[in-house]
Amino acid sequence: MSEPHTPHAGDDHAPDIDVVALLTRQHGDIRNLFDEVEQSKGEERRDAFHRLVRLLAVHETAEEEIVHPFVRRAVSGGKQVVEDRLAEEKAAKETLARLDDMDTDDPKFMPQLMKLREDVQEHARAEERYEFTHIRRSTDVTNLAAMAKAVKAAEAMAPTRPHPGVESGAANVALGPVAALVDRTRDAIRKAGGNG
Repeated sequence: MSEPHTPHAGDDHAPDIDVVALLTRQHGDIRNLFDEVEQSKGEERRDAFHRLVRLLAVHETAEEEIVHPFVRRAVSGGKQVVEDRLAEEKAAKETLARLDDMDTDDPKFMPQLMKLREDVQEHARAEERYEFTHIRRSTDVTNLAAMAKAVKAAEAMAPTRPHPGVESGAANVALGPVAALVDRTRDAIRKAGGNG
């Protein structure tokens, strides 16, 4: 079986000239992967779920390193907006970590996945409303493009699994490369053992 492809920022070959458009496209990719997990069974469900976990992990890491620091600095009331998003992200990472340890055929899997989907979609709507809209109002096209490039760079070094308790840019920078290496090694071991 070939290595599953997980979309990353810019994979759709759209020009990366706006961080808001790029992350909003990823929110769509995340919704599509939730659909794929729900509608599949067996090995296909496991594959789709692992791609969902990877995309959520790298997406949130990029937001924690690029979007949240900008919102804290540039948006009125940004500190509270970011704290609210970080609390949501921590809860989602904890649920994802539990789901990642569970077999996708377990009867408890789908109800927990549905709860996670609801939480992730609510979180995405909050980001789009309280962060993304204000980012566009607070900066120019040059900065939007620079942030898009930074998101791609952050995703390249992001862990591929949720790491609850690591919801700050500084912690992600410290953990990122090490966690990414550990996660990729774990992926290779799972693949070699037929569990990937």
